[in-house]
Amino acid sequence: MTTTTAPRVTAARRARTAEPPGRLRAWATRAPLLPALVFMIVVTQLPFVATLVISLFDWNALYPDARRFAGLANYGEVLTDPDLRNSVLTTIVLTVTVVLASLVLGLGLALLLDRKFRGRGLVRTLLIAPFLLVPVAAALLWKHVLYNPEYGLLNGLLNLVGGPQPDWISSTPLLAIEASLVWQWTPFMMLILLAGLQSRSHEVMEAARMDGASNWQIFRYMTLPHLRRYLELGALLGSIYIVQNFDAVFTITQGGLGTANLPYTVYQTFYAAHENGLASAAGVLVVIGSIIIATFALRVVSSLFREEVSRA
Repeated sequence: MTTTTAPRVTAARRARTAEPPGRLRAWATRAPLLPALVFMIVVTQLPFVATLVISLFDWNALYPDARRFAGLANYGEVLTDPDLRNSVLTTIVLTVTVVLASLVLGLGLALLLDRKFRGRGLVRTLLIAPFLLVPVAAALLWKHVLYNPEYGLLNGLLNLVGGPQPDWISSTPLLAIEASLVWQWTPFMMLILLAGLQSRSHEVMEAARMDGASNWQIFRYMTLPHLRRYLELGALLGSIYIVQNFDAVFTITQGGLGTANLPYTVYQTFYAAHENGLASAAGVLVVIGSIIIATFALRVVSSLFREEVSRA
């Protein structure tokens, strides 16, 4: 009896004595990440929690003593206010137009850069340059260098051929914003789709050509299905940014002429009307929408990684 229980007791003691070093080793490997985790929580999560709490109050900054708990009333007002509904519609139209146009142009440029030609590296660098500009600087460039009715480049080109001299921002305000965003985000879509094109199997493409497939058939039945995940990824990542875009709307039109999207309306509500509760509720809704889009984007990214691992 004692001979059988003694080894079990010693084995249990060894397990208990070996367990703390394993835990310490695990904490030692995680410890360098703790400052970054704490910083992320302080910078992102605590302000969001504060915004969530403020959204539950009827709180006007001009009358701080009249602050009272309102529950979900601010969210109901945000969802039923006609101006905010119009801003949501403007945000949807702006996002869909910019993302689709950027994807189409990015796909065309990616197909061009996928071919070998002299100066391809220089052309690629020049095409990427718009995406590297600060958003406010890009919006100012379009507003003053291109759209200005007196000295803008667009009217200057029209003047050479005797064309009209329109005020682009006043006549087509939403299109003016969309054009500047498409110009800035087309290089991003191009890079994603170019990576997808360069991940194709060259052996399969050559085999299709040897079997008599035309370039259009290869593009339709082989290239596009292969790029489906990359197109989805570009659309989702672009939507996350465009939904939250503020710089172009504020810089080009100041939110006027029916171009106020939801982020600009949040800004206007907070700074112009000083309605902290309403602005916080609208901001929370923007964050929720962005999280929903980001969730789909992460799923697409994870599926791409799984495909690459399976190929390797």
